[in-house]
Amino acid sequence: MKKKKFHILSLGCPKNLVDSEVMAAILTSRGYSITKSPQEAHILIINTCAFILPAKEEAIEAILLMAQYKRTGACAYLVATGCLPQRYGLDLAPTLPEVDLFLGTAEVPDIADHLARLESAASIGHRVKVGKPTFLMQAGHSRLLMTPAYSAYLKIAEGCGNRCAYCIIPDIRGRARSRPPADILAEARTLAGQGVKELIVIAQDTTAYGSDLRGRPRLTRLLSELAAVDGIAWIRLLYAYPTKITPELIRRLEGEKKICSYLDMPIQHIDDDILKAMHRHGDSQDLREVIRMVRASGPGIAIRTSLIVGFPGETGRKFDRLMDFVREMRFDHLGVFTYSREEGTAAATLPSRISEAEKNRRRDALMEEQAAISYAILQQKVGSLDEVLIEGKSDRPDYPFLGRNSRQAPEIDGVTYVRGKRLKPGQIIPVRIRAADEYDLFAETIDIP
Repeated sequence: MKKKKFHILSLGCPKNLVDSEVMAAILTSRGYSITKSPQEAHILIINTCAFILPAKEEAIEAILLMAQYKRTGACAYLVATGCLPQRYGLDLAPTLPEVDLFLGTAEVPDIADHLARLESAASIGHRVKVGKPTFLMQAGHSRLLMTPAYSAYLKIAEGCGNRCAYCIIPDIRGRARSRPPADILAEARTLAGQGVKELIVIAQDTTAYGSDLRGRPRLTRLLSELAAVDGIAWIRLLYAYPTKITPELIRRLEGEKKICSYLDMPIQHIDDDILKAMHRHGDSQDLREVIRMVRASGPGIAIRTSLIVGFPGETGRKFDRLMDFVREMRFDHLGVFTYSREEGTAAATLPSRISEAEKNRRRDALMEEQAAISYAILQQKVGSLDEVLIEGKSDRPDYPFLGRNSRQAPEIDGVTYVRGKRLKPGQIIPVRIRAADEYDLFAETIDIP
C-alpha cells in the first residue's frame, strides 16, 4: 500500500514548532510520509497559534488557504491542531466547516490515532478533541526536525504560572511544568548524535525551570550539563523572565564557552503604573538593576528584549518614558509589539484604550530609534574577529554565504553575510567583520595559523 502523504504548517513560536516536529515523527513512524508540498498531501495539518489577534487571523487565513487543496490538490482531510482549537474548542466547528478535525494541545502524542479514527469513521461531520493542556514532551518522543540539521530548539518546560494581564498562555498551555534534567540531557545527546551543533533552550519562562520538581533543579546547572554534551558547540537561552535572572545565571553565560553570551529577557514596559497593570513582577528599578547586573559582567552579553506599546493607560508621557528607556539602555536586539486585547485576560476590561493607528505609530517610533542604536552598536564590531555558524548561500554576489554569530538568534535577529569559498551549512568558522548596517554584519573568512 502506498504511503499516505501529510504536510504540516507550523505557525507561531518555536515552542509550537517542537510540537509539530513531534507530531511529524509520530506520523512517519506509523507509516505516513511527509511532503513539503501541500498540493501533494493527502492530509494537511495546521498547527496553530492563538496568542494574540494577528496570530489568530493568520491561523484562520492559513486554514482557508489550505482548504483550497481539497479542490485543487490531493487533500482528503484538513486538520487544525494546537492553540486555536485549545482556546476556542467546539466554537470553531460551525465557523470553519472546511476543517475535518480539531485537536487541542494535549493531543500531540495521539495524532496518529486521531487520524486513523478520522479516516475510518463512517459518519460525516466535525470532530473536536480538546482536553486539559497536560502534554509535556519527553526524550522518548522522537522529533522530525523542521529547523536546519545543525540547529534545534530544546523545550525544557511547558506552560506558565506568571499570569500577565495581557496573556492567555496559561489557559492554553496550562500550569508551568518542567522536564526532569536527565530527560532533557537524553534528548540533547540524541540531537547531538543527529548532527545538531546549536541548542536553543526554550520554554514559556525558562527561568522558572525546575521550581515545580522535587529538589528544585536549577537552570544554571542544567545549562552546564548541556554544555558537557559532546558535539554541541553553541547553547542559546531564550525567554528568561527579567526579575528571575540571578548573578549565578549571568556567571554561567559568561563562564561556559559553549553557552552563547546572549540573553533574551522580555521586559514589556518600564513605566511602573503600566507594569503593575500588566501584572508583571518587579518595577522599573528592579528592571534597571537586572540590566546593570548583566552589563557589569562585561561587554560580552548581548541583550534582546521585547516591549508592548498601546497597553490600556499608556499615556503619551508614559510612552515617552519608554522611549527614553530604550535610548538609555541601548539594547542589542529589540522587538516591539502592539497591545492586542484578548478576551479572557485580566487586561481585557481595562479602560483607556488606545487606537490601532496610535499603537502602530508608537511601535514604529521605537523601532526607528532602535535601528539607529543597533547601527551604532554594530559599527563598533567592524574590524573585529568573530565566529559564524554558516547557514547556506545568500542572494548577494559580494558576500555569497549567510550565517549567524553567537549574538544572533535565528529568525528574530539580524544575520552575518560572509565572503569565502566552499563553505557548508553547519560549519562554525572564524571571520573578520568588514562592514555593518542597521541589523546585519558583513564578514570574510580568515585563516587561522
